[in-house]
Amino acid sequence: MPDEDSINGILRPYIQPWYDSIEDPQKAQDGVLADLLQGYGGTEYGISHNASQVKSIADYRINFPIISYSGLTSHLNQVKERSYRAFLAEPPECWVMTRGSTGKSKVLPATKTHLKQIYSCGARGLINYAVRKKNYEVFLGVILNLNFPSNVHTMNVDGKQVNYGYSSGTYARLNPMFDRVSLLPRQEEIDALGCGVSRKDWEKRFDLAYQMALNQNVSAAMGVTPVILSFARYVKRKYGKRPGDIWKTQALFCTSVPKIHFKYGPTLKWYFGDVPIVEMYTATEGVFGQQLDDLPYITPNYDSYLFEVATGKGVKILHELKRGEWGRLIVSSCMFPRYDIGDLIEAAGKNHYRVFGRKKSLTLLEHRLYRAFLGRLI
Repeated sequence: MPDEDSINGILRPYIQPWYDSIEDPQKAQDGVLADLLQGYGGTEYGISHNASQVKSIADYRINFPIISYSGLTSHLNQVKERSYRAFLAEPPECWVMTRGSTGKSKVLPATKTHLKQIYSCGARGLINYAVRKKNYEVFLGVILNLNFPSNVHTMNVDGKQVNYGYSSGTYARLNPMFDRVSLLPRQEEIDALGCGVSRKDWEKRFDLAYQMALNQNVSAAMGVTPVILSFARYVKRKYGKRPGDIWKTQALFCTSVPKIHFKYGPTLKWYFGDVPIVEMYTATEGVFGQQLDDLPYITPNYDSYLFEVATGKGVKILHELKRGEWGRLIVSSCMFPRYDIGDLIEAAGKNHYRVFGRKKSLTLLEHRLYRAFLGRLI
């Protein structure tokens, strides 16, 4: 195995831009805004909102309204029916769908730049963990692939039939990192089992993963947190053993739900053993942050996305929030300007944040009760 300095020399370029952005979030966010405006300026939507005239974040807020998925729909229809330039700076490489965990699945485009950011930012959780812990064993085994199928439906785009599926499976299938890191099963093998998401469908996928990994060195599992937990429960129920009895997993890289450490962490550790859990804030729309250290929070990818928060006292840049301030997260990406993603985020200080739920009345009530009666972050 190469020495530690050689390994760090290979891995550092993937995470150093993130580290630099944490040191100076304002500089990073200013750079991101400039890059985004250049892209928006080449779209019909951006031209209609005077992207070329925007010189500051204040101008940006005046010229570009906050937009939700329902507001995106007509623009995305124009992309599908007429021209990607209606709203996007680049043509879509593919289309992907969300899990629909809070309602009907959203169907979204994925451009070349968006995919590159998914791959580069998505690798940071794994690489940062390895470098920080000096634990390179995570690269030496196989990583369990428990993602959703990537080939589910077809739709008409510009007169052509286009296949699309769940974003987690699509990103796993297309990610070049997984050609170098052993993902097991391969996404193509998962897709071959069919596109259903019933309990029976998932049990077929879980059994495939179990049988293929049984005599392998499983160094990590990566994916949607409830799916990782469902796999562990399936293995215990069917085979009478916990995953921790079968494999010496180095870490679990958990995504796609709030409160991972508090709501899922204890149960995951019961099944997998006392294994580190690395939280990653991922969505179909982007990989927005990942756990930086041992604290149970995420740190944003300030160098790739622009983050604002709609608080009770107005809209603020995310890194300007003081500890305990919270609100609706607004993300600007290479595809979507000022997109209200539907998540609520709270500052924990020193570039640490917790995404604590979706923008729903019950979530807001729970959060306010915790803050009022317990006086602490949740």
